[in-house]
Amino acid sequence: MGTMNEILPIIYLSGIVIFLGGLAIFLLLQIIKTRRTENRFYKLQKKLQNEKGKAEEYYELASLFLDKKLYVQAVNLLQKGFKTGENIEAENKALMYNALGFAYFSQEQVDLAIRNYKDAIKLYPEYAIALNNLANAYEKKQMIAKAIETYEETLKIDENNKVAKRRAELLKKRLVSSK
Repeated sequence: MGTMNEILPIIYLSGIVIFLGGLAIFLLLQIIKTRRTENRFYKLQKKLQNEKGKAEEYYELASLFLDKKLYVQAVNLLQKGFKTGENIEAENKALMYNALGFAYFSQEQVDLAIRNYKDAIKLYPEYAIALNNLANAYEKKQMIAKAIETYEETLKIDENNKVAKRRAELLKKRLVSSK
């Protein structure tokens, strides 16, 4: 049996090999995921350039543009999605309005973002993400009381919403300390 001095390098090298193997698998999975996303992005973009698509396709491509932080293109696609003439389910339409609000918010067009978040909530009142986004937009406009109220609205729907809890508590403290 080898001494501890002989076993330690083997243990150390085994750990490095296991770590590098895990890292290689992780990188491979990321590459595959990125390739799939880019492939879908390319196919949708090509299709919608050549023919009129469905609202769902415009939404999907707009979401990919949002991921790439290409907000103007996302806005254009979402607007085309609304103009398809399709009868879009209220919940799906709410998703589109929320995405549109996010695109506007990301471009510092907070009033347009607020209007779209409100449209999303009108169609789907239990839409916690849109409520959180609306509250965040109110925060950006320094409408603190309205932001707190909206975060609390989110918590009525989703009492475990960590973002709404944390932001509401923080804003309440800020409101108290400023008085």
